[in-house]
Amino acid sequence: MAALFGTRVRRLRTAAGLTQAELGARTHVVGTRITQIERASGAKPTLELARALDAALGADGLLVELWPYVYREAFPDWSRKFIAHSEQAVSVRQYAAHLVPGLLQTEAYARAVLSVGLTLDGDEQLEERVAARMGRQQRLASPDRPELWVVLDEAVLKRPIGGNAVMWAQLERLVKAAAEHHIKVQVLPFEQGEHDAMGGSLTVLTLPDGSEVAYTEGAHYGQLIEEPAEVERFSLTYDRLRADALPTLMSLGMIRSAMEGYHREANVPSRSDRRRLAQEQLQQSGRRRLRGGGRRVPGRRPRP
Repeated sequence: MAALFGTRVRRLRTAAGLTQAELGARTHVVGTRITQIERASGAKPTLELARALDAALGADGLLVELWPYVYREAFPDWSRKFIAHSEQAVSVRQYAAHLVPGLLQTEAYARAVLSVGLTLDGDEQLEERVAARMGRQQRLASPDRPELWVVLDEAVLKRPIGGNAVMWAQLERLVKAAAEHHIKVQVLPFEQGEHDAMGGSLTVLTLPDGSEVAYTEGAHYGQLIEEPAEVERFSLTYDRLRADALPTLMSLGMIRSAMEGYHREANVPSRSDRRRLAQEQLQQSGRRRLRGGGRRVPGRRPRP
């Protein structure tokens, strides 16, 4: 798909009478970046660049429509079919064991998550994946947006991905998302104990024809389940998790409580900062005494 995208760019550029350098100038990238795109060698185009190319070449949305097929190649093979299904799903039910689901991640949180992993090959691929994840979220605001029901394990709220400030903003995003009528967010507390989906995340998708597929995922693997009997078993597992989770209002209360914790911690100096501040205060106190901060008490001079 990257090669097809590059071929279309080259044909449109040639028809417009532009050199690669001229097209690069119009889209605010260097000419060699256009060369990479046309040859499908190097980083795949971001959604922002695809839009810029589409506008500069008068492609009437063609390049933007091709881009989702290109960005799937930024992901491991085992997740591409799931992405294709999720783009068509009318209902998305997710249980997240460790991380906020991609559809509700902030860009900073997504970058922190995607910056680690055995399948990452460098900064360019990281930016591809971040752009792809942000691009997938646009469907939540589209006319054909799916119903989204998310159950978060309490561990998702407690793990400070990206640091306290990033986590605070991410939890704020969850609270705002939960205010949308087509999005439900629940929290499964630790006190519920063991359950059937321990160790990984679970997604159940309902497709336009009414059929369902399930997807389970760990740190470095994923499995798409399409056999009806197996899908039904995973769907039942999800329903049990949703039943055991806190009601939505109580879940939002727990999320807001976690936000307050990250806010306090973000404003508390670190141990090294506290040590440095104490040293500075001691030095300032010593300088004040040396400048005459008190009178010396007279005493008798010792006898020779």
